[in-house]
Amino acid sequence: MTDRGKPLYMIGVVAEMLKVHPQTLRFYEKKGLVRPSRTVGRTRMYSAEDVDELARLLRLTRDLGVNLAGIEIILKMRRRMIEMQKQIEDLVSYLREDGGEAKERAAREPREALARAASGQLRPVDLF
Repeated sequence: MTDRGKPLYMIGVVAEMLKVHPQTLRFYEKKGLVRPSRTVGRTRMYSAEDVDELARLLRLTRDLGVNLAGIEIILKMRRRMIEMQKQIEDLVSYLREDGGEAKERAAREPREALARAASGQLRPVDLF
């Protein structure tokens, strides 16, 4: 299995894959909607994740008619949701690993134990 975050494709290849002009990809990067890695010589290199993100962005613009401001909000919310899902998975994993000890603490302080365990991981949501 390959790493989906590993840079694989140059801008011309990605433009061909997605049927857009390379300048469109440069524009999306300038707007901060995608962040390809760079080689030492400053060549843009796109990973499979980047290509998926660009395909999602193009679906929003082409199929749904969402403007760039809307796309920025949607992508930001999606990234934040993925981060929050990871935090929840980490919390569940922590509770499962520390099951016996957490149960004893929860019996003494039922609601505070979970809140204290999560408080170090959670951050305020900034959607705009």
